[in-house]
Amino acid sequence: MPVTNRIADFHEDMIAWRRDLHAHPEIAFEEKRTSDFVAAKLTEFGIEVHRGLGRTGVVGTLRNGDGPAIGLRADMDALPMTETNDIPHRSTVPGKMHACGHDGHTAMLLGAARYLAETKRFKGTVRFIFQPAEEGKGGGREMVKDGLFEKLPVDTVYGMHNWPGMKVGAFAVKPGPMMGASDDFDLLITGRGGHGAMPHLCIDPVAVGAEIVGAFQKIVSRTTHPVDSVVISVTNFHAGEAYGVIPEAALLRGTVRTFRTEVQDATEAAIRRIADGISAAHGATAEFTYVRRYPATVNHEAEAAIAAGVASTVVGEDNVDRNPTPTMGAEDFSFMLLRRPGCYVWAGCGEKTPNLHSASYDFNDDLLPIGASYWAQLAETVLK
Repeated sequence: MPVTNRIADFHEDMIAWRRDLHAHPEIAFEEKRTSDFVAAKLTEFGIEVHRGLGRTGVVGTLRNGDGPAIGLRADMDALPMTETNDIPHRSTVPGKMHACGHDGHTAMLLGAARYLAETKRFKGTVRFIFQPAEEGKGGGREMVKDGLFEKLPVDTVYGMHNWPGMKVGAFAVKPGPMMGASDDFDLLITGRGGHGAMPHLCIDPVAVGAEIVGAFQKIVSRTTHPVDSVVISVTNFHAGEAYGVIPEAALLRGTVRTFRTEVQDATEAAIRRIADGISAAHGATAEFTYVRRYPATVNHEAEAAIAAGVASTVVGEDNVDRNPTPTMGAEDFSFMLLRRPGCYVWAGCGEKTPNLHSASYDFNDDLLPIGASYWAQLAETVLK
Protein backbone atom coordinates (compact mmCIF):
# COMPACT_ATOMS: atom_id res chain seq x y z
CA MET A 1 0.00 0.00 0.00
CA PRO A 2 1.87 3.13 -1.20
CA VAL A 3 1.38 5.38 1.81
CA THR A 4 3.62 8.41 1.48
CA ASN A 5 6.88 7.54 3.24
CA ARG A 6 7.26 10.86 5.04
CA ILE A 7 3.71 10.58 6.39
CA ALA A 8 4.39 7.04 7.57
CA ASP A 9 7.39 8.43 9.45
CA PHE A 10 5.16 10.51 11.72
CA HIS A 11 2.30 8.02 12.11
CA GLU A 12 2.97 7.90 15.86
CA ASP A 13 2.61 11.67 16.06
CA MET A 14 -0.80 11.48 14.37
CA ILE A 15 -1.86 8.75 16.80
CA ALA A 16 -0.87 10.98 19.70
CA TRP A 17 -2.82 13.93 18.26
CA ARG A 18 -5.87 11.79 17.59
CA ARG A 19 -5.93 10.21 21.04
CA ASP A 20 -5.45 13.57 22.74
CA LEU A 21 -8.47 14.89 20.84
CA HIS A 22 -10.43 11.74 21.64
CA ALA A 23 -9.79 12.18 25.36
CA HIS A 24 -10.99 15.81 25.26
CA PRO A 25 -14.17 15.83 23.15
CA GLU A 26 -16.13 19.01 22.53
CA ILE A 27 -19.59 19.17 20.97
CA ALA A 28 -21.03 21.56 18.39
CA PHE A 29 -19.76 25.15 18.54
CA GLU A 30 -17.92 24.41 21.81
CA GLU A 31 -14.69 23.26 20.12
CA LYS A 32 -12.49 25.83 21.88
CA ARG A 33 -9.73 23.48 23.01
CA THR A 34 -9.89 21.56 19.74
CA SER A 35 -9.62 24.76 17.69
CA ASP A 36 -6.69 25.93 19.79
CA PHE A 37 -5.00 22.55 19.27
CA VAL A 38 -5.49 22.70 15.50
CA ALA A 39 -4.38 26.33 15.22
CA ALA A 40 -1.26 25.63 17.27
CA LYS A 41 -0.28 22.69 15.05
CA LEU A 42 -0.85 24.65 11.84
CA THR A 43 1.24 27.50 13.19
CA GLU A 44 3.96 25.03 14.17
CA PHE A 45 3.97 23.77 10.57
CA GLY A 46 4.40 27.33 9.24
CA ILE A 47 0.86 27.56 7.87
CA GLU A 48 -1.17 30.78 7.94
CA VAL A 49 -4.17 30.48 10.30
CA HIS A 50 -7.61 32.08 10.01
CA ARG A 51 -10.08 31.65 12.88
CA GLY A 52 -13.69 32.51 13.68
CA LEU A 53 -15.60 31.31 10.63
CA GLY A 54 -18.57 29.29 11.87
CA ARG A 55 -17.68 30.51 15.39
CA THR A 56 -15.01 27.91 16.19
CA GLY A 57 -13.81 27.00 12.71
CA VAL A 58 -10.14 27.08 11.75
CA VAL A 59 -8.72 27.40 8.23
CA GLY A 60 -5.05 26.97 7.41
CA THR A 61 -3.69 28.46 4.18
CA LEU A 62 -0.56 27.13 2.49
CA ARG A 63 0.61 28.87 -0.68
CA ASN A 64 3.27 27.88 -3.16
CA GLY A 65 3.25 30.20 -6.14
CA ASP A 66 0.42 31.08 -8.46
CA GLY A 67 -2.20 28.50 -9.36
CA PRO A 68 -5.64 27.24 -8.38
CA ALA A 69 -6.81 26.76 -4.81
CA ILE A 70 -8.14 23.54 -3.29
CA GLY A 71 -10.09 23.15 -0.05
CA LEU A 72 -9.67 20.03 2.12
CA ARG A 73 -12.24 19.76 4.89
CA ALA A 74 -12.30 17.84 8.18
CA ASP A 75 -14.93 18.07 10.94
CA MET A 76 -13.89 18.50 14.58
CA ASP A 77 -16.92 18.07 16.87
CA ALA A 78 -17.89 15.20 19.14
CA LEU A 79 -21.30 13.85 20.20
CA PRO A 80 -23.33 14.32 23.41
CA MET A 81 -23.11 10.70 24.57
CA THR A 82 -21.24 8.62 27.12
CA GLU A 83 -18.32 6.44 26.03
CA THR A 84 -18.30 2.80 27.16
CA ASN A 85 -14.76 1.95 25.98
CA ASP A 86 -12.18 1.01 28.59
CA ILE A 87 -9.13 2.44 26.81
CA PRO A 88 -6.31 4.72 28.00
CA HIS A 89 -7.51 7.59 25.82
CA ARG A 90 -11.22 7.30 26.62
CA SER A 91 -13.23 10.50 27.01
CA THR A 92 -12.42 12.52 30.11
CA VAL A 93 -15.57 14.61 29.66
CA PRO A 94 -18.77 13.07 31.08
CA GLY A 95 -21.54 12.78 28.52
CA LYS A 96 -19.37 13.64 25.52
CA MET A 97 -17.35 11.43 23.19
CA HIS A 98 -15.85 11.18 19.72
CA ALA A 99 -18.23 8.50 18.46
CA CYS A 100 -18.01 9.44 14.78
CA GLY A 101 -14.27 9.67 14.19
CA HIS A 102 -13.95 13.40 13.83
CA ASP A 103 -10.86 13.16 16.03
CA GLY A 104 -9.35 10.95 13.32
CA HIS A 105 -10.49 13.25 10.54
CA THR A 106 -8.78 16.19 12.26
CA ALA A 107 -5.56 14.23 12.81
CA MET A 108 -5.43 13.03 9.18
CA LEU A 109 -5.83 16.54 7.79
CA LEU A 110 -3.19 17.84 10.21
CA GLY A 111 -0.87 15.08 8.97
CA ALA A 112 -1.43 16.12 5.37
CA ALA A 113 -0.86 19.76 6.31
CA ARG A 114 2.47 18.91 7.96
CA TYR A 115 3.64 16.94 4.92
CA LEU A 116 2.57 19.52 2.35
CA ALA A 117 4.17 22.34 4.34
CA GLU A 118 7.44 20.40 4.42
CA THR A 119 7.52 19.33 0.77
CA LYS A 120 5.47 21.90 -1.18
CA ARG A 121 5.24 19.62 -4.20
CA PHE A 122 2.34 21.59 -5.62
CA LYS A 123 1.69 24.92 -7.33
CA GLY A 124 -1.15 27.03 -5.98
CA THR A 125 -2.96 27.22 -2.65
CA VAL A 126 -4.21 24.60 -0.21
CA ARG A 127 -6.88 25.55 2.33
CA PHE A 128 -7.12 23.17 5.30
CA ILE A 129 -10.71 23.63 6.51
CA PHE A 130 -11.37 22.42 10.06
CA GLN A 131 -15.12 22.67 10.52
CA PRO A 132 -17.12 22.71 13.75
CA ALA A 133 -20.59 21.39 14.50
CA GLU A 134 -21.19 18.78 11.82
CA GLU A 135 -23.38 16.73 14.15
CA GLY A 136 -26.77 18.26 13.46
CA LYS A 137 -25.89 21.92 14.03
CA GLY A 138 -24.77 22.85 10.52
CA GLY A 139 -21.24 24.11 11.08
CA GLY A 140 -20.57 23.75 7.37
CA ARG A 141 -23.53 25.98 6.61
CA GLU A 142 -22.33 28.54 9.17
CA MET A 143 -18.81 28.66 7.73
CA VAL A 144 -20.26 29.27 4.26
CA LYS A 145 -22.63 31.95 5.62
CA ASP A 146 -19.68 33.65 7.31
CA GLY A 147 -17.97 34.02 3.93
CA LEU A 148 -15.63 31.03 3.84
CA PHE A 149 -15.31 30.97 0.07
CA GLU A 150 -15.31 34.77 -0.33
CA LYS A 151 -12.66 35.43 2.31
CA LEU A 152 -10.61 32.30 1.55
CA PRO A 153 -11.42 31.38 -2.08
CA VAL A 154 -11.06 27.87 -3.47
CA ASP A 155 -11.80 26.45 -6.90
CA THR A 156 -12.76 23.00 -5.60
CA VAL A 157 -13.44 21.46 -2.21
CA TYR A 158 -13.12 17.88 -0.94
CA GLY A 159 -14.33 15.97 2.11
CA MET A 160 -13.73 12.53 3.62
CA HIS A 161 -15.36 10.35 6.30
CA ASN A 162 -14.19 7.13 7.88
CA TRP A 163 -16.52 4.21 7.22
CA PRO A 164 -16.85 1.20 9.56
CA GLY A 165 -17.70 -2.05 7.78
CA MET A 166 -15.19 -1.31 5.01
CA LYS A 167 -11.69 -2.66 5.40
CA VAL A 168 -8.84 -0.32 6.19
CA GLY A 169 -7.20 0.51 2.88
CA ALA A 170 -10.47 0.73 0.94
CA PHE A 171 -12.20 3.81 -0.46
CA ALA A 172 -15.68 4.37 -1.89
CA VAL A 173 -16.67 7.25 -4.14
CA LYS A 174 -19.03 7.99 -7.03
CA PRO A 175 -20.44 11.00 -8.87
CA GLY A 176 -23.93 12.05 -7.80
CA PRO A 177 -25.58 11.51 -4.41
CA MET A 178 -23.47 9.97 -1.64
CA MET A 179 -25.63 10.95 1.33
CA GLY A 180 -29.21 12.07 1.71
CA ALA A 181 -30.93 15.32 2.58
CA SER A 182 -32.09 15.46 6.20
CA ASP A 183 -35.35 17.18 7.17
CA ASP A 184 -37.25 17.18 10.48
CA PHE A 185 -40.94 17.64 11.22
CA ASP A 186 -43.20 18.30 14.21
CA LEU A 187 -46.91 17.48 14.04
CA LEU A 188 -49.23 18.58 16.85
CA ILE A 189 -52.65 16.91 16.63
CA THR A 190 -55.32 18.52 18.76
CA GLY A 191 -58.54 16.67 19.43
CA ARG A 192 -60.92 16.62 22.40
CA GLY A 193 -59.88 14.85 25.54
CA GLY A 194 -62.08 12.92 27.93
CA HIS A 195 -62.73 9.67 29.74
CA GLY A 196 -61.02 6.60 28.33
CA ALA A 197 -64.25 4.64 28.78
CA MET A 198 -66.26 7.15 26.73
CA PRO A 199 -64.36 7.58 23.44
CA HIS A 200 -67.56 8.53 21.62
CA LEU A 201 -67.52 11.82 23.50
CA CYS A 202 -63.93 12.54 22.50
CA ILE A 203 -61.77 13.15 19.45
CA ASP A 204 -58.85 10.84 20.16
CA PRO A 205 -55.54 12.35 18.95
CA VAL A 206 -53.75 9.06 19.64
CA ALA A 207 -55.97 7.19 17.17
CA VAL A 208 -55.61 10.02 14.65
CA GLY A 209 -51.83 10.03 15.08
CA ALA A 210 -51.58 6.27 14.68
CA GLU A 211 -53.52 6.46 11.43
CA ILE A 212 -51.25 9.24 10.19
CA VAL A 213 -48.09 7.24 11.00
CA GLY A 214 -49.32 4.35 8.86
CA ALA A 215 -50.44 6.65 6.06
CA PHE A 216 -47.02 8.31 5.88
CA GLN A 217 -45.54 5.02 4.70
CA LYS A 218 -47.92 5.05 1.73
CA ILE A 219 -45.98 8.10 0.53
CA VAL A 220 -42.94 5.85 0.16
CA SER A 221 -44.74 2.87 -1.37
CA ARG A 222 -47.53 4.46 -3.38
CA THR A 223 -46.83 8.10 -4.29
CA THR A 224 -43.06 8.11 -4.85
CA HIS A 225 -41.53 6.89 -8.13
CA PRO A 226 -40.10 3.40 -7.52
CA VAL A 227 -36.58 4.45 -8.59
CA ASP A 228 -36.49 7.33 -6.08
CA SER A 229 -35.54 6.83 -2.45
CA VAL A 230 -37.46 8.25 0.49
CA VAL A 231 -37.29 7.49 4.20
CA ILE A 232 -40.03 8.80 6.52
CA SER A 233 -39.52 7.82 10.14
CA VAL A 234 -41.75 8.96 12.98
CA THR A 235 -39.31 8.83 15.87
CA ASN A 236 -41.36 10.49 18.66
CA PHE A 237 -45.01 9.99 19.66
CA HIS A 238 -46.00 11.79 22.87
CA ALA A 239 -49.55 11.79 24.20
CA GLY A 240 -51.30 11.49 27.55
CA GLU A 241 -50.23 10.72 31.10
CA ALA A 242 -52.94 8.53 32.63
CA TYR A 243 -54.46 5.12 31.86
CA GLY A 244 -58.06 6.26 31.86
CA VAL A 245 -57.77 9.60 30.12
CA ILE A 246 -57.91 10.29 26.39
CA PRO A 247 -55.54 13.24 25.99
CA GLU A 248 -56.30 16.54 24.36
CA ALA A 249 -53.33 16.43 22.01
CA ALA A 250 -50.59 14.23 20.58
CA LEU A 251 -47.18 15.34 19.34
CA LEU A 252 -45.41 13.43 16.57
CA ARG A 253 -41.84 14.13 15.48
CA GLY A 254 -39.72 12.53 12.84
CA THR A 255 -37.18 12.71 10.05
CA VAL A 256 -37.38 12.64 6.26
CA ARG A 257 -34.47 11.60 4.03
CA THR A 258 -34.29 12.05 0.25
CA PHE A 259 -31.70 12.45 -2.49
CA ARG A 260 -33.40 14.70 -5.05
CA THR A 261 -34.87 18.16 -4.44
CA GLU A 262 -37.97 17.33 -6.47
CA VAL A 263 -38.65 14.29 -4.28
CA GLN A 264 -37.96 16.34 -1.16
CA ASP A 265 -40.55 18.94 -2.24
CA ALA A 266 -43.16 16.31 -3.12
CA THR A 267 -42.63 14.43 0.14
CA GLU A 268 -43.05 17.52 2.29
CA ALA A 269 -46.26 18.41 0.43
CA ALA A 270 -47.61 14.85 0.82
CA ILE A 271 -46.88 14.77 4.56
CA ARG A 272 -48.73 18.05 5.04
CA ARG A 273 -51.68 16.87 2.93
CA ILE A 274 -52.02 13.57 4.79
CA ALA A 275 -51.68 15.14 8.24
CA ASP A 276 -54.29 17.80 7.47
CA GLY A 277 -56.65 15.38 5.71
CA ILE A 278 -56.73 12.60 8.28
CA SER A 279 -56.96 15.09 11.15
CA ALA A 280 -59.87 16.90 9.50
CA ALA A 281 -61.65 13.62 8.72
CA HIS A 282 -61.75 12.86 12.45
CA GLY A 283 -62.60 16.39 13.54
CA ALA A 284 -59.10 17.11 14.87
CA THR A 285 -56.72 19.86 13.84
CA ALA A 286 -53.10 19.52 12.74
CA GLU A 287 -50.33 22.05 13.36
CA PHE A 288 -47.37 21.09 11.18
CA THR A 289 -43.77 22.36 11.16
CA TYR A 290 -41.24 21.14 8.60
CA VAL A 291 -37.56 22.13 8.77
CA ARG A 292 -34.98 21.41 6.09
CA ARG A 293 -31.70 20.66 7.88
CA TYR A 294 -29.01 19.39 5.49
CA PRO A 295 -29.26 19.12 1.69
CA ALA A 296 -28.13 15.95 -0.06
CA THR A 297 -24.39 15.45 -0.43
CA VAL A 298 -23.94 15.29 -4.20
CA ASN A 299 -20.52 14.77 -5.76
CA HIS A 300 -19.53 16.56 -8.95
CA GLU A 301 -18.53 14.28 -11.78
CA ALA A 302 -15.07 15.61 -12.64
CA GLU A 303 -13.99 15.89 -9.00
CA ALA A 304 -15.31 12.41 -8.20
CA ALA A 305 -13.15 11.01 -11.00
CA ILE A 306 -10.10 12.85 -9.63
CA ALA A 307 -10.77 11.59 -6.09
CA ALA A 308 -11.20 7.99 -7.28
CA GLY A 309 -7.99 8.19 -9.26
CA VAL A 310 -6.02 9.51 -6.29
CA ALA A 311 -7.50 6.87 -3.99
CA SER A 312 -6.47 4.15 -6.45
CA THR A 313 -2.93 5.54 -6.43
CA VAL A 314 -2.83 5.30 -2.64
CA VAL A 315 -4.52 1.91 -2.09
CA GLY A 316 -4.74 0.27 -5.53
CA GLU A 317 -7.63 0.19 -7.98
CA ASP A 318 -8.99 -3.07 -6.55
CA ASN A 319 -9.57 -1.31 -3.26
CA VAL A 320 -11.65 1.55 -4.67
CA ASP A 321 -15.41 1.05 -4.99
CA ARG A 322 -16.45 3.45 -7.74
CA ASN A 323 -20.17 2.69 -7.41
CA PRO A 324 -21.07 2.46 -3.71
CA THR A 325 -24.66 2.40 -2.54
CA PRO A 326 -25.50 5.86 -1.17
CA THR A 327 -26.68 6.18 2.41
CA MET A 328 -29.57 8.18 3.84
CA GLY A 329 -27.29 9.50 6.55
CA ALA A 330 -26.72 13.24 6.15
CA GLU A 331 -23.61 15.42 6.06
CA ASP A 332 -23.30 19.20 6.17
CA PHE A 333 -20.33 19.17 3.80
CA SER A 334 -23.25 19.34 1.37
CA PHE A 335 -23.44 23.11 1.95
CA MET A 336 -19.89 23.46 0.65
CA LEU A 337 -20.65 21.31 -2.40
CA LEU A 338 -23.57 23.62 -3.22
CA ARG A 339 -21.11 26.51 -3.48
CA ARG A 340 -18.08 24.88 -5.08
CA PRO A 341 -17.50 21.76 -7.20
CA GLY A 342 -16.01 18.94 -5.20
CA CYS A 343 -16.25 15.42 -3.88
CA TYR A 344 -16.85 13.48 -0.66
CA VAL A 345 -15.34 10.03 -0.15
CA TRP A 346 -15.62 7.22 2.39
CA ALA A 347 -12.43 5.65 3.73
CA GLY A 348 -12.63 2.18 5.27
CA CYS A 349 -12.11 2.16 9.03
CA GLY A 350 -12.22 -1.60 9.58
CA GLU A 351 -14.74 -4.35 9.05
CA LYS A 352 -15.02 -4.99 12.80
CA THR A 353 -15.03 -1.36 13.92
CA PRO A 354 -18.26 -0.54 15.81
CA ASN A 355 -20.83 1.56 13.99
CA LEU A 356 -20.63 5.33 13.87
CA HIS A 357 -22.42 6.94 16.84
CA SER A 358 -21.94 3.79 18.92
CA ALA A 359 -20.84 4.23 22.54
CA SER A 360 -18.14 1.63 21.86
CA TYR A 361 -16.78 3.27 18.70
CA ASP A 362 -13.11 4.26 18.49
CA PHE A 363 -11.35 5.49 15.36
CA ASN A 364 -8.95 2.96 13.83
CA ASP A 365 -5.48 4.52 13.95
CA ASP A 366 -4.31 2.31 11.07
CA LEU A 367 -6.31 4.62 8.79
CA LEU A 368 -4.38 7.76 9.78
CA PRO A 369 -1.44 7.50 7.32
CA ILE A 370 -3.73 6.27 4.55
CA GLY A 371 -6.13 9.19 4.91
CA ALA A 372 -3.32 11.72 5.26
CA SER A 373 -1.61 10.29 2.15
CA TYR A 374 -4.89 10.57 0.22
CA TRP A 375 -5.22 14.23 1.21
CA ALA A 376 -1.61 15.01 0.33
CA GLN A 377 -1.67 13.24 -3.03
CA LEU A 378 -5.04 14.81 -3.86
CA ALA A 379 -3.59 18.29 -3.33
CA GLU A 380 -0.49 17.43 -5.36
CA THR A 381 -2.64 16.00 -8.17
CA VAL A 382 -5.06 18.91 -8.40
CA LEU A 383 -2.29 21.49 -8.00
CA LYS A 384 0.34 19.73 -10.08
